[in-house]
Amino acid sequence: MDELTNTQFPRMARVKQRFPRPVLNDIPAAVSSELSALRLDDRIKPGDSVALTAGSRGIANIATIVRAAVDHVKGLGGVPFVFPAMGSHGGATPEGQAEVLHHYGITEDTMGCPIRCTMDVVEVGHLENGTPVYLDRYAHEADHVGLINRVKPHTDFHGSIESGLCKMMAIGIGKQHGASHYHKAFLRYDFEKIVLGAAEMHLARSSVAFGLAVLENAYDETASVTAVGPDELIQTEQKLIVEARNLMGRLPADELDCLIVDQMGKNISGTGMDTNLIGRAMFPDLYPLPDGCPSIMRIFVRGLTPESDGNASGIGFADVATQRLVDSIDRHSTMMNAFTANTPHGMKTPVAFDTDRNALAWVLNTVGLTPPEASRTVRIHTTLHIDEVLVSEALLPEVAENPSLEIVGDRAEMAFDADGNLLDF
Repeated sequence: MDELTNTQFPRMARVKQRFPRPVLNDIPAAVSSELSALRLDDRIKPGDSVALTAGSRGIANIATIVRAAVDHVKGLGGVPFVFPAMGSHGGATPEGQAEVLHHYGITEDTMGCPIRCTMDVVEVGHLENGTPVYLDRYAHEADHVGLINRVKPHTDFHGSIESGLCKMMAIGIGKQHGASHYHKAFLRYDFEKIVLGAAEMHLARSSVAFGLAVLENAYDETASVTAVGPDELIQTEQKLIVEARNLMGRLPADELDCLIVDQMGKNISGTGMDTNLIGRAMFPDLYPLPDGCPSIMRIFVRGLTPESDGNASGIGFADVATQRLVDSIDRHSTMMNAFTANTPHGMKTPVAFDTDRNALAWVLNTVGLTPPEASRTVRIHTTLHIDEVLVSEALLPEVAENPSLEIVGDRAEMAFDADGNLLDF
């Protein structure tokens, strides 16, 4: 088609975004200080085994944070071990979940303690609606459980509790059994009520010694760590989610014709791309996006992060992809994740092209009456890394009026390599 062959692409300029940036510089010291304030020696006695969680999200400095918790438990005379708390991720196998932890630098050598992986669970009880509550078998056998997770707005569900320690108790530590049951229940019962019910049951019955909540800023940096005892865990997390929302980054414009995403992945978001940032809900009828999310006509995704191990959950949010992304998908891992999460639409493969140039030509000619060269287009590395972005010429007047944005590069034509793929920026 001549229309595609002769497409004029928009000129782009580099823009720096400024977001609130609290940063925790000495993470081990902060973890130690927070845990020390809980006086865990009243609870954890010498020789007690302590199961510490490690999830599958790309949490900044997670290996450092978990290792600091390991060291603190050892200092109390406890015997720590780390276990994967990630539902069905890693292909829902012990080996796959161990490999996910390895990607994040969490190994027996780096942690200085055993890593115990199993998909076996123990039933702790049932919620009022009959939904079972599960716990990893190794964690159930331990004397204590220490929860470590990031608190942030959830990509699918919204309320006073979203993604964090409570959700980890409902889904992560329940392995595939828990994840499968809860994701089914979320389609019929209220997310917040179920998560809080499961969390309350674990706090009452599963020997939870502490929670360690991590907040990140918009630059993918550790902003704070907060240690909390079981009695204050839920209330503390409800306060932290408000702080987490205030730290979130956003795109430089709320209305776009096209968003180019260099990489999606499970280490970026549970849905591959943060739905709050791209303005697309997994369950729009049941759990609509909160106010303030952007409106984006087309999303083009170029690649999948290596850390995803082929899990392309959330690819269904994209309108266009590259064939190299599609070829990198581990169908089994992605299918298992979508099956467990009850999100078959999340793994639908979009139309794919052999090169970025062809994909962009196609997608920019499907945004209505706006000529491609005049389109409102933004390019980002990932939805987690948006401190510097490329912005099309049509958006620059708005950028210039925003004190939180700074144009740091000249307008330039989109640059492609000899194979027709976009050059890095």
